[in-house]
Amino acid sequence: MIARDTNLPELWPLIGTATWETFYMVAITVAIGGFLGLVVGLALYATRAGGLFANRVAFTVLNVVVNFFRPIPFVIFIAAVQPFARLVVGIGIGNRAIIFAMTLAAMFGIARIVEQNLVTVEPGVIEAARSMGASRLRILATVVVPEALGPLILGYTFAFVAIVDMSAIAGVIGAGGLGAFAQQYGYRQFDTVVTWTVVLIIVAFVQVGQFFGNTLARKVLRR
Repeated sequence: MIARDTNLPELWPLIGTATWETFYMVAITVAIGGFLGLVVGLALYATRAGGLFANRVAFTVLNVVVNFFRPIPFVIFIAAVQPFARLVVGIGIGNRAIIFAMTLAAMFGIARIVEQNLVTVEPGVIEAARSMGASRLRILATVVVPEALGPLILGYTFAFVAIVDMSAIAGVIGAGGLGAFAQQYGYRQFDTVVTWTVVLIIVAFVQVGQFFGNTLARKVLRR
């Protein structure tokens, strides 16, 4: 059903609020989840067989944990981690709870992206650094990560798009954002204009992030 009349003009202030909520939910998730994912991804790479800190037990544990949580559909993941959200952020619903769930989901996804990009680094580069007396930790920080920086940026750009998608499900646990707004004022009110306005805002948001990520990766890869 397509609405003949729309409430869009009077909803602009609420759209602004929803846009801001989506922005800070995504920004916090990218910052915290991105950092934690980098740490876990580095650990996966370093402890794998033949790695700088090869450790079969540590790698197996990390690998199993990441493989267990990463495939869970996000809407189910939200419900699964809700008890932990109450423990960590003090509440199981709302923006704080959804940011907690998004951060955990992003961490597991980004960890695998980081690991997959780091394994593409040529072993010869690492051996050259070793022959010069560089420590394993220094090689990891100053050789491996810089060598894979371009693909890592592209990987994080992909993760950014996925995180924006996750934020659209925030309304499931009473959080805000553009997804919840579109569901409440667009879908439930049969207001197609409102729904598509939100769609265009989300698309623009994603395109800006994609543009900056691709541009930065291109500059790094040309070095």
